Amino acid sequence: MRSPGSGSRWRLHAAALPLIVAAVVFAFAGAASAGPARSGKTDSGLTVLAASSLTDVFPKIDPANRYSFGGSDVLAAQIEQGAPADVFAAASPKYPEQLFQKGLVLKPVVFATNRLVLVTPTSNPAGIRTVYDLCKPGVKIDVGDKAVPIGSYTRQMLTNLGLQCVMTHVVSNEQNVRDILTKVSLGEADAGFVYITDARTVPGTVKTLFLPGWAQPHVKYEIAVLKSSSNQTAAAAFIAKVLSKQGQKLLKAAGFGGPKGTVKK
Repeated sequence: MRSPGSGSRWRLHAAALPLIVAAVVFAFAGAASAGPARSGKTDSGLTVLAASSLTDVFPKIDPANRYSFGGSDVLAAQIEQGAPADVFAAASPKYPEQLFQKGLVLKPVVFATNRLVLVTPTSNPAGIRTVYDLCKPGVKIDVGDKAVPIGSYTRQMLTNLGLQCVMTHVVSNEQNVRDILTKVSLGEADAGFVYITDARTVPGTVKTLFLPGWAQPHVKYEIAVLKSSSNQTAAAAFIAKVLSKQGQKLLKAAGFGGPKGTVKK
């Protein structure tokens, strides 16, 4: 049931989206012109470093770009080491904000939200019905490494649920969410925590169990233009495309929530 006034708030958010997109383009363009001279070309072919959970949707938003998907922490480290790229999109505000503080990217913006789910193999050999079954003897669990967003969010959720016992059953810590999904689908683990958007990419391969909404961490995705980009104008245009009505429609179809929205089951 929607709370009173939720419809009007949604209409206000929807009406404000074109203004947000315009502001983003103006801000990035202004920052680019104020900095060192950059190429003004706007042709396609940007290099975009993005979180693994964006693997399926970003190429749909702009198929012309070159994408490198991986753990947000690994991608951030690559940027610090001087990897050539134009745009960075992470599954957490942590790394874009750190790079912004170091002067390596322009001001990041939130472009999507997500939520965690629990997945098991379709055969579900451990008989897991709820998250509270994960502390049973012999259960093998796969999670993200604590340095990557999915690992950090998982640990936040388990703390919120008072289920720190789950960590004693962890058999592997992965560097990105897709590795968790693969291992669970192959039966190498009895369960794993992933984003709902990733679970939706393999229908019939894993079983999805929903987690309590009250325990969900705030999963926000941020995106930014690299200051070292030789094509900041096109990079800013790509971010505007992600924030556009069509870009948000594609993200929503993939299961993501909007920048200020909630993720539906």
